[in-house]
Amino acid sequence: MGGQRVASSKGPKKFTPDIEAFIVSFAADIRDGAAAIFAGAGLSVESGFVNWSALLRDIAHELGLDVDRETNLVAVAQYHLNERRNRSRINQKIVDEFSAGHSINESHEILARLPIATYWTTNYDAMLETALAATGKIVDVKHSVPQLKTVKRGRSVILYKMHGDASDPDNAVLTKDDYEGYFRDREPFVAALSGDLVAKTMLFLGFSFTDPNIDYVLSRVRVVLRSAPKQHYCILRREQRRTGEKVENFHYRQRQQDYFVKDLARVGIHALMVDEYGDVKRILRAVEERYRNRSVFIAGSAAEFDPWDTDTANRFLESLAKALIGKGMDIVTGFGLGVGPPIIAGAYGEILLHPGARSLSQLQAHPFPADTGTAPARLALYQQHRERMIGAAGVIVLVFGNKRDGSGALVPADGMRAELEIARAMGLHVIAAGATGWVAKEIAAALSPPPGATESYRKAFLAANDPKSKPDQIVRAIVSMIEEFAKSTTAGGRPPAKRGK
Repeated sequence: MGGQRVASSKGPKKFTPDIEAFIVSFAADIRDGAAAIFAGAGLSVESGFVNWSALLRDIAHELGLDVDRETNLVAVAQYHLNERRNRSRINQKIVDEFSAGHSINESHEILARLPIATYWTTNYDAMLETALAATGKIVDVKHSVPQLKTVKRGRSVILYKMHGDASDPDNAVLTKDDYEGYFRDREPFVAALSGDLVAKTMLFLGFSFTDPNIDYVLSRVRVVLRSAPKQHYCILRREQRRTGEKVENFHYRQRQQDYFVKDLARVGIHALMVDEYGDVKRILRAVEERYRNRSVFIAGSAAEFDPWDTDTANRFLESLAKALIGKGMDIVTGFGLGVGPPIIAGAYGEILLHPGARSLSQLQAHPFPADTGTAPARLALYQQHRERMIGAAGVIVLVFGNKRDGSGALVPADGMRAELEIARAMGLHVIAAGATGWVAKEIAAALSPPPGATESYRKAFLAANDPKSKPDQIVRAIVSMIEEFAKSTTAGGRPPAKRGK
């Protein structure tokens, strides 16, 4: 019921065609700036936060109720308010359970690394904003209506906390009074969410769809779109038989979930069914990998282009940048000595020539910080800078690779070797244009086509490393290898690679 199973086999499990199609589609939405995330309590459980049942367990006990037997937890919160005539006890529970003392988890980290600009959550905790800020993003948090009227300058992400924040428990949405008055007191949040549901593809994670606000908003959006809602997604764990549970009770819960999945489809939410909670992280890793496979970090340094002449080398680098941008890929560059200017020129030239089809966002240029401070401090700063740049890509292309030492002699660029080590630690696909010489040649000599590489990939690999190849042949070879790699779909089963902050 509820879709195909994740295929079970020894080794990493393969995703169903349904999930693989989602990975491809959602990665494309991220690239187009049309993706958004809605995070529910389940996303923070791994970080040690409680779910609704655990939050209200003591509250229910005070009322003589068993939270495990209650189906309407909003009502339980309201009953406590009715009895006590104030919500100070509930507020204190929110402060106690959702304040500091927890760490972000892998799912938070993956989401924060992706260039998604819109997040929604019903969570009171600060995990999402903490994870986003750790990647250097400027987060504009909105947990009250007045905050919707202001803009944090330079923001790269908006985080809507539509049920409030642990820092302001008096105004957290929790009781029936809060829910019934939501569209009066927080109507601007409903309007903003409705707009995002119309314009973006939303992925719901760790979310309970029994929330009356979400149910109302989704139904209203469906009416607005005349029974043709935009496609959204959620990831749901397939019901599992509990220890000692009667078979008929298990089958009953399966039927309940099946009807629930069909009802989600009615409002435009397609359920991706998994057997284990760990599959959620596997899917997120696969989305990240799919997105980054079309982001290329070009590593290079050239005080001189010997044995190439300067004009030929510049035309080669410009052509490479133009070709990558033209194929819809992103370029990340550290503005390396000698290679940075032609890469920038080639990329910008292609973008400006095709303003409707290309975007300035396809080029990320990150010049190295000024050479100041002690040598250890400088090396640490450069390491951090390299990790952040390389962490934005899924492929590294190495070209040339020399510099002048203190005496003015031409020597191999050790910075490129450091970048290779970081790229490998982060799981990037490595392509070296050995035909350009120096460190690129040294690295290429130690490489071989990946297992299962096609004949066309092998031919491109040889062309990129043949000193007799012409510059345009090397460009075509590099682009061909990247495209073949980008088309591959991960099984999502490999362990997470270290990523730069």
